[in-house]
Amino acid sequence: MVAMTTRSCPCGLSGPYETCCGRFHSDAAAAPTAEALMRSRYSAFTRLDAGYLLRTWHPRTRPARLDLDPGTRWTGLEILDRTDGSAFHSTGTVTFRASYRGGSLHEHSRFQRIDGAWVYVDGTFPEA
Repeated sequence: MVAMTTRSCPCGLSGPYETCCGRFHSDAAAAPTAEALMRSRYSAFTRLDAGYLLRTWHPRTRPARLDLDPGTRWTGLEILDRTDGSAFHSTGTVTFRASYRGGSLHEHSRFQRIDGAWVYVDGTFPEA
């Protein structure tokens, strides 16, 4: 008998995609923290899931559309810092480095809870 292997989640946490970020992408659950939302958004970028990215973007800062580059190969995510962003907060920040073939993106992201759900507000790019 051949065992099925489940792909690990792109966000870097242990466990399969389906029970990690996949449950947020499928609307089976809402991300419980700002960091969980940021990780699920990274996974959405790796999977070219523009719909999820737009749904989890603050309405005030959300673009009308999002064109993702299928040629970008995301290779890893590193959480550098986080502040607030739990069930006890209304805002939070996550600073991260997302690596892709040929470079990396370093961002300090701001998140807010609206009607109990975390959304991405915007990000700045800290000096290297």
